[in-house]
Amino acid sequence: MKTELKDIVAQLPNKPGVYQYFDQQGVIIYVGKAKNLKKRVQSYFNRDAENGKTRLLVKRIVDIKYIVVETEYDALLLENNLIKKYQPKYNIQLKDDKTYPWICIKKEPFPRVFSTRRVVKDGSTYFGPYASGRMLHTLLEFIKDLFPLRNCNLSLTAKNIESEKFKVCLEYHLGNCLGPCVGKQSEESYQSQIDQISKILKGHLSTVQQYLKEKMNEAATDLNFEMAQRYKERIEVIKNYQSKSTVVSVTIKNVDVFGIIQQDQKYVVNYLKVVDGAIIRSHSMVVKNPLEEPLSAVLLAAIVDLKERFDSDAKEVLTSVELEDEIPGVQFKTPQRGDRKKLVELSLRNAKYFLLDQKRDEANLKQRIEERDVLNRMQKDLRLKERPVRIECFDNSNIQGTNPVAACVVFKNGKPANKEYRHFKIKTVDGPNDFASMEEVVYRRYKRMLEEGTDLPQLIVIDGGKGQLSSAVEALRKLDIYSKIAIVGIAKRLEEIYYPGDSAPLYLDKSSPSLKVIQHIRNEAHRFGITFHRQLRSKNAIVSELDQIKGIGPSTVKSLLTTFKSVANIKQQKLTALEEAIGKAKAKTVYEYFQNAQ
Repeated sequence: MKTELKDIVAQLPNKPGVYQYFDQQGVIIYVGKAKNLKKRVQSYFNRDAENGKTRLLVKRIVDIKYIVVETEYDALLLENNLIKKYQPKYNIQLKDDKTYPWICIKKEPFPRVFSTRRVVKDGSTYFGPYASGRMLHTLLEFIKDLFPLRNCNLSLTAKNIESEKFKVCLEYHLGNCLGPCVGKQSEESYQSQIDQISKILKGHLSTVQQYLKEKMNEAATDLNFEMAQRYKERIEVIKNYQSKSTVVSVTIKNVDVFGIIQQDQKYVVNYLKVVDGAIIRSHSMVVKNPLEEPLSAVLLAAIVDLKERFDSDAKEVLTSVELEDEIPGVQFKTPQRGDRKKLVELSLRNAKYFLLDQKRDEANLKQRIEERDVLNRMQKDLRLKERPVRIECFDNSNIQGTNPVAACVVFKNGKPANKEYRHFKIKTVDGPNDFASMEEVVYRRYKRMLEEGTDLPQLIVIDGGKGQLSSAVEALRKLDIYSKIAIVGIAKRLEEIYYPGDSAPLYLDKSSPSLKVIQHIRNEAHRFGITFHRQLRSKNAIVSELDQIKGIGPSTVKSLLTTFKSVANIKQQKLTALEEAIGKAKAKTVYEYFQNAQ
């Protein structure tokens, strides 16, 4: 240990407090709490740290500062605040990637209730944050159904109301507001509604339900049956809302539940809030732990932060790992059985699902980055004007000169878009003529896309050499889109890339990602075309054999294939089975034909 550090450590008091480590640039790199400042700080220097990251931290320390506090809990709170403020490199960091929304009860006469993402310290009351926007809006709709509140931003001071500065709006006539702006609702009556809303947002639905029952009975006693009916409907709204909540044991009144999991240096903490036997909130977060401190230390940091953030007053806290530290007025429990144990297990499951979602999102992001990099590389390698987000490839198939067909396959972001693959039967070309066939299918493909207003590809790949490429170019010229789409041909033998009008081919490195994508789409086009060609040949072979039977027309052939599925099955049928399918006369003709053919 450096001499100057020894002097500082020697002067540290044996009292609770917070210590801060600084690096050579004067930056805080670590903040810690301690029951005894001197013993805790000395422990970093008196022995070799088992953790390599801790050894690296100690090497970087050039200065130490400390703050003495009264209690260990004060040290815990101060440590939490300093970490939030300075975000030291080696500290546990509670990471939330999103700015979550809150429900605000505004500090003003006749308070408004609304959602916001900005917490302003103006005396207003905030509830949240809510990780689920759906949950927040459900709560606001629920409150709206129960209590008629104003949603205007008028300044409803007593002076403004008395001077009759305002008039009621449409919301009043719709029954959504009771008209406090014109003195039709007292501030006391309005505030009683706000008090009940606060209880709802804290999860105390049974208290609100009891309040509404009392109001309903009062209205019924006064023979105001219309108002009594309204209160009854609101009670039903609460019951319906409660039925959708995740219900646990009704004996669990006000409990915080925390679960923590670790996988591959990644830590996730889940928080469940249970009030009156129902889970009213679930929140998960990723925690950074640079020094690989124990789970108990990570969880404690999260508990302090989350209880403060959600303004929780729960005296009972259930945890998945045992904690040695104490928080005044709070009892930590690590249950081993019963309903409380099930709650901890539920919290751990929520943390696990959150981590799986995080990994899936990271994998998707990685895939998108890889796709973008491949497309950028293709744009550079093939000298394209724009990234080839959509690539289409054409291939002809006319094995032994029969059933000439073509295939068009589509890749988006370097990946096959199977649903957009298309087959073509050659219509205008007689005999095997690859060049004319290529011109026909390319013309037909893009003529239709132009008519339908479909977005054209950035790149067309032709499976073949200069001849097929020239034919495809001619089709694009006829459609007046040759200058709008990049087009290349790939010759199979040496994997040469040809450009229109350029006699010298381009040779890409065999390991090039660009070449691999082009080979992939070329192979897909070939496979897709061959499959279609085989299906046609098989179908034509079947039809031609049945067509040879005199007196049997297309409709009878169709009936036979629909009933028996194949020619092989038809050959095996008895006469009676054929008669049921196509009648006696035609059945006899088919039966005798196959009998004589054997």
